[in-house]
Amino acid sequence: MAALSGLVSSLESYRGRDRLIRTLSYGCQLIGGLLAEQSSVRSEVGKRLLLISAQLSHCRTVLRLFDDLAMLAYSKQYGLGTKEEDAIIRCLSVVNNLADQLYYPCEHVAWAADAKIIHINSTRWWILSTGLWGLSLLLGIGRSLKIILNLRRKLRNPEGKAASISFRRGKKMIETQMKSEILTLLSNVADLANAIHWLPPGFLWAGRFPPWLVGLMGTVSSLISVYQASGSHSENTDDS
Repeated sequence: MAALSGLVSSLESYRGRDRLIRTLSYGCQLIGGLLAEQSSVRSEVGKRLLLISAQLSHCRTVLRLFDDLAMLAYSKQYGLGTKEEDAIIRCLSVVNNLADQLYYPCEHVAWAADAKIIHINSTRWWILSTGLWGLSLLLGIGRSLKIILNLRRKLRNPEGKAASISFRRGKKMIETQMKSEILTLLSNVADLANAIHWLPPGFLWAGRFPPWLVGLMGTVSSLISVYQASGSHSENTDDS
């Protein structure tokens, strides 16, 4: 009952639904891609799962039509990152926010072109939005690496006495934050692999992933996101 209650609670929020749809979409692509390479019966099931995956992905694209203002509010709140102690993290975060902000309108234009709402070629807009997504992921990877290095430095050079209670609490918090950043790093790496795959052929491994591998990378990233969200929810419940 607790698990069902948590699922219902998650589905009541936009981010919770998006995580579930994303996980289902990539999961269907992973299983569908594997089955599509099998015998005729399994191949037919695989093709249907790939169609479901495509529809769920399209659903997420439509829902993202309303993300611009939320992203703008976040970017405005973060500003130039004056609260960040590390200048490198501040610069990476500001450029990351800019890339995310530009991503949405580019994807909206591509969607509108595919829907025949506007009469332009959608290909270049999909490439541009994918490139901005890839840039955002790359910046996120750099940010996570810098944060992890900073946290490792704090563990190696602790302030105060190692035997103190405050130090032990601080060490536990740092280790928890490191775990979170490592998971974020792995999630971004998996998504970056897919982002490069969707770029025009000729750039690194663009266009070379089979459907099941795209599904695998996306599923890994999605499950990490679900795990982090559930962990955050548990901490908030414990604190309340």
